[in-house]
Amino acid sequence: MNALRKIVDVRDEEVRALLLAFVFNFVVLGGYYVIRPIRDEIGADRGVENLPWMYTGTLIGMLIANALYASIVAHMSRRRFIPMAYRFAIANLVVFFLLMRLMPAAQVRSILAPIFFIWVSVFNLFATTMFWSLMADVFTPQQGKRLFGFIAVGGSLGGIVGGFVTSSLAGKLSTALFLLITAAMLEIAAQCVRVFPADFRRQDQAPEQPIGGKFWEGATHIARSPYLLALAIFLMIYTLTNTWAYFQQADLTKNQLQDRAVRTSFLANIDIAVNTITILIQIFLTGRLMKWFGVGVTLVLMPLLSAFGFVAIGFAPVLAVLATFQILRRAAGFALLRPAREVLFTVLRREDKYKAKGLIDTFGYRVGDQIGAWSYGLLRWLGLGLVGISWLAVPLTAIWCGLSIWLGRKQRVMAEARLQMQPAYAGASAAKT
Repeated sequence: MNALRKIVDVRDEEVRALLLAFVFNFVVLGGYYVIRPIRDEIGADRGVENLPWMYTGTLIGMLIANALYASIVAHMSRRRFIPMAYRFAIANLVVFFLLMRLMPAAQVRSILAPIFFIWVSVFNLFATTMFWSLMADVFTPQQGKRLFGFIAVGGSLGGIVGGFVTSSLAGKLSTALFLLITAAMLEIAAQCVRVFPADFRRQDQAPEQPIGGKFWEGATHIARSPYLLALAIFLMIYTLTNTWAYFQQADLTKNQLQDRAVRTSFLANIDIAVNTITILIQIFLTGRLMKWFGVGVTLVLMPLLSAFGFVAIGFAPVLAVLATFQILRRAAGFALLRPAREVLFTVLRREDKYKAKGLIDTFGYRVGDQIGAWSYGLLRWLGLGLVGISWLAVPLTAIWCGLSIWLGRKQRVMAEARLQMQPAYAGASAAKT
């Protein structure tokens, strides 16, 4: 306990929930990072010219999955629907495993590979969104500022382990076997939900019940709420610039690394570097930054770093510079942006933490991907290369900075209003956005 308190400001009654959340995040992101390099290699292998179509397929898959998710959330308690969703993903992975073993290699590459790319892209967002929706539901804004950085460390450690597994075993194990590793980790995630302390909740919350309502209410709430709408735009700018950087990475890796196993290992090593740096930031900086300077300042660091990164690529469009930018940008995204962004959701009412947040984190995320994918292709068609696109991204980061500051201020006002109206653990049910 004393050793834990040296790392994170945790109360006695929070320890069990904190450690379970840590393990939960470890296995969710660890499982994803086992198969992420496989997905990224598929993207690089098929070429940037085909990525927009796979992103379109991802958006369609996300729209269908979101409608199903919102409908299930409305009629089931989280203790039932979250494990059910993870086990559905496990069943999908088993099907992919069997198809990869039974189908001819040519058909796997031409037919199954793009389907798997789309599936992983959809799965990733829902797996992490369900986790963070639960965290935003059971922890208060004040707890989130203290604890979310440490909880995020679990995900980063999982990312390192998952990336190391793939990096060290790529070329030694068949691709299909990595899917079973991910499936096993997702079952542990489902068990974490089952054993999560049922009495750990905000004082104003009744014993857990289905959220109720209609599946489309997440969209209507976003349209009516400036706060939720700003969150959606914030995330779309983030994903748009992410997509541009991802396409630049796919371009350079395909041109400079010809062997598929070498590409997979290279991308896995990037993942390991990302998660190693992420852990250091999460342990020593994230919680302190949010506690001392607030959510807004923590959020704004990401667009500032992105601006510097795109300027660097504008001056030196080579793989080493781009890899460094990707490592630092993604580390900041996990260590700073993600925990701070999740604190923004803690001031919402419970229904919005699952429906509106789920829509923003999944469908909104992929809309940003779509805009980024097709605009990248259009800009290339207009004659802009890596340099031109990098310089064009810089003004977008300025808008992103403004949204970060506004959201941080709005969250602080809403959190203070909760404290004045309700007990220390209150906050979700009466929130108006």
